[in-house]
Amino acid sequence: MKASGLVVVSVASMAALLAGCVDRANSPVLYPVGTPTNPSFVAHAMCMGEGNAAYDESMRLYKERSQISGQYDEDEGKAVSRSAARRAYTACASSEGYRAVYDQ
Repeated sequence: MKASGLVVVSVASMAALLAGCVDRANSPVLYPVGTPTNPSFVAHAMCMGEGNAAYDESMRLYKERSQISGQYDEDEGKAVSRSAARRAYTACASSEGYRAVYDQ
């Protein structure tokens, strides 16, 4: 195999390896309460989707309200949206039979 072929193979394998890395620094630990309906990794993936949707919807509503009032604070919008996402994630995790425990 040529040197350029080896470079392509090594870069592709490194990209595949790094694609599997997941940053879990801010993700909660899911503790089962009773009998969970799904495994924790499935519940986490489903609840992350709900949390992301709640974040987007909350940010959209915050921007609309700020257009009416004429006062827009980006940091406040992000804080409000993060709290909405966290509430949605916690509600989803509890409906799946887990308790979400955060480090902070």
